[in-house]
Amino acid sequence: MPLGGATILHADLDAFYASVEQRDDPRLRGRPVIVGAGVVLACSYEAKAYGVRTAMNGGQALRRCPGAIVVEPRMSAYSEASKAVFKVFEDTTPLVEGLSIDEAFLDVGGLRKIRGTPVEIARRLRGRGAVPGRAADHGRGGADEVPGEGGERGREA
Repeated sequence: MPLGGATILHADLDAFYASVEQRDDPRLRGRPVIVGAGVVLACSYEAKAYGVRTAMNGGQALRRCPGAIVVEPRMSAYSEASKAVFKVFEDTTPLVEGLSIDEAFLDVGGLRKIRGTPVEIARRLRGRGAVPGRAADHGRGGADEVPGEGGERGREA
């Protein structure tokens, strides 16, 4: 990557609430999980495979994925998990701008000599997993978007 390439990472922890639920309850791992009953606040990758999406009506989500396990949101658990994730971000760079409980920008421009290129840093973050205590699923986790060649951004599905 050229030295003038992108230096801001966008970390968007897809399926964050569902990942916390699967981390905390091993019976939910590998199964379709929907957080929230009336409206889907989050869903696992397994539920997404059936077409379930965030902000979808709960009834519609269950029609698409009748075997889904619906759990009530536990905001305190998500807040604690978010603090742990942001600690990882802050251990990576002091320049972290949080956008929400599960999304942030990380400025890694000055870290090339000590931590590597932005792409290398993003890969290491992904390898640590989106939710501490849980390995990355399906190659996702950590920074969801990374700068690609020539400063382009590529988003994992």
